[in-house]
Amino acid sequence: MALEHHRVVITAAGRDFGRTLALRFASRGAEIHLSARTLEAAERVREEIRAQGHDADRVHAYACDLTDPASVREFAAAVAARTDHVDVLVNNGSRYQHGTDLLSASDEDVTDTLASGATGTVLATKAFLPLLLKSAKPDIVTMVSGCGDAGHHRSDAHAAFYAAKSAQAGFTEILSRRLRDQGVRVISLYPPDFDNHDPLSESWEGAPRTAKDPLTSQSLVDCIFFAIGQPRDCFIKSFHFEQV
Repeated sequence: MALEHHRVVITAAGRDFGRTLALRFASRGAEIHLSARTLEAAERVREEIRAQGHDADRVHAYACDLTDPASVREFAAAVAARTDHVDVLVNNGSRYQHGTDLLSASDEDVTDTLASGATGTVLATKAFLPLLLKSAKPDIVTMVSGCGDAGHHRSDAHAAFYAAKSAQAGFTEILSRRLRDQGVRVISLYPPDFDNHDPLSESWEGAPRTAKDPLTSQSLVDCIFFAIGQPRDCFIKSFHFEQV
C-alpha cells in the first residue's frame, strides 16, 4: 500500500515501537509528523528517516509531553501551521510501569502512567480532531494493549498501566461510535508483549514469524496498513490477539 498522499501524526515516536511506526510509514511514502517527549529524541528519528532518502520537507519533528495539556496543544498547533489536514493520527504514547505489587510504584509513577496513556490519548485526539475532519480519509489508530482487554491478567505490568489501557479501550470504543457519521474510523490494537525488531536492521526481514514465535512489530504494522488501506465503507474497529 502506497501512502504518498497520507499525512500521518505519530505520538511517542522517539524510540521503540513509535520509532518503528515512523520509519515504516515513511518507507511507504507518507508525510510524517512525529513527536517525542524531548525534541532531541524526535529529531534523531527524523534524521534516520531522512537518511533513508525520504524527502526532508515531508518529515517533521516536534516535542510533546502527553502529560501536559499545553504541550499537546502546542504540538497540534505546530502541525496545523505546516498542513491544513491530517489523514492518520497514531496514538502510540503511553508510559509502561512494571510491577504486580500495587505498592511498588510511587504516586508520581502512577500519575505519570495514567496521564501519558489515558489523558494523553484523549488530549491528542481532541487536539488533532479538527485537522482529521478536514481529511477525506481520516483514521485514528490507538495502540492499546492486551492489558486493555477485559479479564486480561497475564502481564506483569502495574495496575496503573492496566488502568491506563482500560481507559484507552473505553475511550476508543465510544469514539468509534460517535465519529462514524463524520467518516472518521477509530482503530484500536490490543497486542500482547511482542518483539520489536529494528526496521533498519537485517532482523526486520529475517525475523521468524511462525505460529510458534512471539508476535512481531512487523505483523502489527501490517495490521495497521491493512486497516487504513480498506475502502471507506469498511470500519475495522479493533485487532485482538491470542493471549500467550
